[in-house]
Amino acid sequence: MRRVTALSSFSIFAFLAAGSASALTDDAATARTVYDNAKDDEIVVVGRFLSLDKINAVKTPTPIIDVPQSLSIIDSTQIANQGFTSIGDVTRYTPGVSISQGEGHRDAIVIRGGLSTADFFIDGIRDDVQYFRPLYNLEQIEVLRGANALLFGRGGTGGVINRVSKRPEFGAVFGGYVASVDTFGEHFFSGDVNYALGDSAALRLNAYYTGLDNHRDFFDGRAYAFNPTFAFKAGADTEILLSYEYVNDDRVVDRGVPSVPVAGGPDTPLEGFDNTFFGAPEALAPGDNRATFEAHILRGRIDHVFNDMLRGNLTAQYADYDKAYQNLFAAGFRPDPASDGDFITLDGYRDETDRENFFVQGNLIAEFDTGPIAHTILFGAEYGDQSTQNARLDNLFDNAGAPFFDPANADGVFDEASDDDQVEFLFTDPLTIPPFAFVDLNRDRDSQVTITSVYAQDQIDLTDWLKLVAGVRWDRFDIEVVDFIEVNDGADDQNDGFLARVDNEVSPRFGLILKPAQNISLYGSYSESFLPRSGEQFLTLDLTNEAAAPQRSQNFEVGAKWDITRALSATVALFRLERESAVTVDPLDVGNAIVLPGVVTQGVELSLTGRLTDRWSVNGGFSYLDGVVDGGTFDGNRTRQTPEFMVSAWNEFQASARLSLGLGVTHQSSYFAVENNAVEIPGYTRLDAALFYDLSDSVRLQVNIENLTNTDYFPDAHSNDNISTGAPTNARFTVSGRF
Repeated sequence: MRRVTALSSFSIFAFLAAGSASALTDDAATARTVYDNAKDDEIVVVGRFLSLDKINAVKTPTPIIDVPQSLSIIDSTQIANQGFTSIGDVTRYTPGVSISQGEGHRDAIVIRGGLSTADFFIDGIRDDVQYFRPLYNLEQIEVLRGANALLFGRGGTGGVINRVSKRPEFGAVFGGYVASVDTFGEHFFSGDVNYALGDSAALRLNAYYTGLDNHRDFFDGRAYAFNPTFAFKAGADTEILLSYEYVNDDRVVDRGVPSVPVAGGPDTPLEGFDNTFFGAPEALAPGDNRATFEAHILRGRIDHVFNDMLRGNLTAQYADYDKAYQNLFAAGFRPDPASDGDFITLDGYRDETDRENFFVQGNLIAEFDTGPIAHTILFGAEYGDQSTQNARLDNLFDNAGAPFFDPANADGVFDEASDDDQVEFLFTDPLTIPPFAFVDLNRDRDSQVTITSVYAQDQIDLTDWLKLVAGVRWDRFDIEVVDFIEVNDGADDQNDGFLARVDNEVSPRFGLILKPAQNISLYGSYSESFLPRSGEQFLTLDLTNEAAAPQRSQNFEVGAKWDITRALSATVALFRLERESAVTVDPLDVGNAIVLPGVVTQGVELSLTGRLTDRWSVNGGFSYLDGVVDGGTFDGNRTRQTPEFMVSAWNEFQASARLSLGLGVTHQSSYFAVENNAVEIPGYTRLDAALFYDLSDSVRLQVNIENLTNTDYFPDAHSNDNISTGAPTNARFTVSGRF
């Protein structure tokens, strides 16, 4: 029968680029040999060819050039060479994607103007809890832009990030290590060991530890994780993988600096206090700005080949997450020329979340011909059970000069008549914070979510130059919430605290791919997604939302992909993303969310990736985003944290057999922190550099310099008064090797 040979230059450039910077791997030579020897009757899976065998996001053996949507892949070589340590680092070199502050305790991404803290996946399975995801055990990171409900279900309105973890390799014994320290004192250690247990079994262990530090006063922390994975062959056609991951993260919650008024507006971030910490340091009772996170993640997967036309996989994952954070943060800054100083307003709260996730996902992939027409059919089903307990305690300050504790109460209960959840006081550096405590319970909920999904898609090769993709997904989203505060208040307000809703949603996807040449594709696509009114973290269900249909989004996209040479690829995508009832932060109360009637983002994304010469490789991106609120109070305003222009380019130059140089630039134009457009974050351009020297075939020395020109900038924000400050020039020194 027909088989697919799909090895474009875009598929192999990662290995070619890797070869330009390191003598530690022969992947480039391997990729070139495979390319030269590829035959029409075999599937070759190397580099950035998205295939089922790599446990990737598209779930079918489809080359990138035939995927009708904009996407980016960041492999482990790029992560290592650019010194990436977080999802935020990755997004700064990814077109159409930026990072949000995440309140200093979680990953938060903005893809095509849509902000999310839950559109994350690990090996295709949902990973939606709010935390900082480590990169120590990854083969690659896949960023898919546009609405993606067919493959991933709810959410994903602007796009998703899927992390692909490293797998054991049969018949191989090897190890690797990385150790680094930067000029702020942050240090990092990781190890990767693979051990073959005969020809049909292997064990792989990845682990890391990092001691956190940066340019901000009082910031510190530590994080570590380990991930043993065992794989074995249960027959010639069946492979089983068992994985356990433990993640532990303990760090200061830092929400940056406030904004200051500007005559005629909009306001701008407070300058000159890049190091100043607008929170509670550790020595201040009842405790500091702190986030703790612990996770246990167990996964099992079975891959089976039924025959030449049919293969399948089944994955089950159980995860237990325990998250808590407490923080004070800036809620306003008031210059007072008539007095001897300025005034700062602080707010704060403590939030605790326990979540258990259980997912089962199965996929069948069939490849066959009906006459001259070839089909690749995906049929899948998914079941999810998510149980969440969340509580939030608001803080109270001694805001009126009265006794902070009620002297008549032996237990020391707050005097609620004189205490408030915000306080304004004279600004000093460091802050002199009035007494406070997290005592006012304002959210206490349990939620139970059950998801059942079925999806099907057909990739149809009508001719060698014309392909169609058509699919549909059905989701049943069932949520039950117990609001204990409302339960205790009684049902006089028509809310007894027991809330529930069931949504049945159908999400289609269509794509047309025209190939005037084997190395060129022109495509058009349409896709939809949805988000239930309970929100991406299931915390916003109330009487109003209980009666409302899910928020919908539609993505219209046309684009082109061109493998210019075997080692250089270019892509372009033009899109229009329409989101109805989009959720954003309340400008007047950053602890709450508001709903916008609609948001429209349209724009263009460009990328050029691969090898320009034998010694010069490049990874470049450009995006233009026009995000506008459609209707309501903020009608016509720009969407939050959506820079109009983003440009990035990373270059690596091979100076000699052992010495390579790297140079990168990222540019981000100005943007508004929130949709009321009251605060504008200025644009910036940042230069990064790197030097790599291979002491031997197994040991490398590396120096990465971030912000080479010591630019003063504000990289991201959460709200009008929570704005991150960029770090000054920083050097990271790394030694890595393999054995």
